[in-house]
Amino acid sequence: MLSSVPRIYPLLGLCGGYAVVMLFNPIRMALRDGFRCIMRFKRIWLTFTLLGFAYSVFQFATFTPLQRTSDIDLSQVLAPASWAWPTFVEVWREVPLPALEGVVGIFDNATTTYPLSVLAAILLILNWRGLHVALFRALRKRYRIWGYAIYVVLLISVLATLLKPIAFWRLPEWGGQVPSAGWLQISASIDAIAFIFEYLFGVYIQVYLITVCLAWIKGLSFQEGDLFRFAMRRFSYVLEWAGVVVIVGTLIVRGPLLLAYFRSLPGVLDYLPLQRLIMSALIIAFCSVQVSLVLHNESLGAAFRAHREFIRTNLVRLGWFLLIAGMHFFFLTACDAIVRGAVADRVVAVIGWKIIYVCVRGLITGWLLASWVCLFRQCETARADQETWIRY
Repeated sequence: MLSSVPRIYPLLGLCGGYAVVMLFNPIRMALRDGFRCIMRFKRIWLTFTLLGFAYSVFQFATFTPLQRTSDIDLSQVLAPASWAWPTFVEVWREVPLPALEGVVGIFDNATTTYPLSVLAAILLILNWRGLHVALFRALRKRYRIWGYAIYVVLLISVLATLLKPIAFWRLPEWGGQVPSAGWLQISASIDAIAFIFEYLFGVYIQVYLITVCLAWIKGLSFQEGDLFRFAMRRFSYVLEWAGVVVIVGTLIVRGPLLLAYFRSLPGVLDYLPLQRLIMSALIIAFCSVQVSLVLHNESLGAAFRAHREFIRTNLVRLGWFLLIAGMHFFFLTACDAIVRGAVADRVVAVIGWKIIYVCVRGLITGWLLASWVCLFRQCETARADQETWIRY
C-alpha cells in the first residue's frame, strides 16, 4: 500500500514540516540574524568551505588518484536515474555519528584543517600579520611562567605539522634501513603531535569567526590585521578549554590508536565510535563554554559557572538550537551517504558531488555558528557589559 504512494507526497510532507519548524520555533530570530550575518560577512561560511575543499582534495589525491585520462568521462553524470541508488535503510548506520559531530563542531571546532594547517604553520613561524608575536605576548601575559611551557608545546606541534606530509610521502623511500613497522610508528607519532596544532588552528579559526559575528552584532568596523591579532588575544582565553578537550581526546581517542602501533591491542578500532560519541557528549554538555570565553575573557572556572546558569535559564532555547542543527546535519549527512553509494567509482560524479557537498556544508556550518553567537548574545543580555578588559 505504501509503495503505491507517489514519492512526491512524502517529499512535500517533509518540506512542509521543515517550513513549520523553521517558521515557528522560539529561536527563529537568532536563525534569521545568523543568516543576515553570513550574508554581510561571507568569509564566515567561505572559510569552512575552503577548509573542507582543501581536505577533500587531499583525500581524493591520496585515496582516489586518477589512473588514466579516460576516468574523466562526462557521460558518467548524464543518466543519474540509472544509478543504483541505495535506500536510507541501507546507509542509516553511516549517518547519526557524523551528524552529531557536525553539531558538536559548532561549539568546538567545526572543520578539519589539514592540509591547510601546514600553510598556517609556515605563516605562524614567519609571523604573518604579527600573529606569532601576538600569540607569544598573550601566552606570557595570560599564563605567566606556564605560558612559556604552552609556547614550547605549540612549537613542537608546529614542527610536527611541517614534518607530517614528509613523513607520509617521502620518508619510507629514504629510509631503507628502517622496517616498515618502524616508519608506521614514526608517522603515527608525528600525526598525534601534529594533531595538537591542527586542532588549535581550527579553534583559532572558530574564535576569529566568532569575533567577526560579534563585530556584526555590535555594528563595528575593523581592519583585517587588527582583527586577526584581536582574535589571537581572545584565543589565549579559549586555550584553557581547548587544552582540556585535547587532553581528554588524546586519552580517549588518539592515545589508544597511537598505542596500537607499538603493541598489540586487538579490536582497538571497534571502540572508536563509542569514543567519538563520548567526546561529542562532553562538548555538548559544556556547549557554551567556548563562546563564553571568547565574548567575556573570563577564567575557565567563571565560564563553567556561567555555563551552568546559561543551561538553567535557557535550556528550552538551547534544546531547540540543538534540534535544528541536528536536523540540518542529519539530512545533509544522509544525502551524502546516499549519493556516495550511488556514484560508486564514477570519478566525475564523485568530484561534482564533493564540490556541492562541501559548499552546502560550509554554508550550513557558517549559518549555524553565526546563529549560535546571536542566540548566545540574546540569552546573555544581562552579561553584555561584563566583558573583562584585555590589558595586553
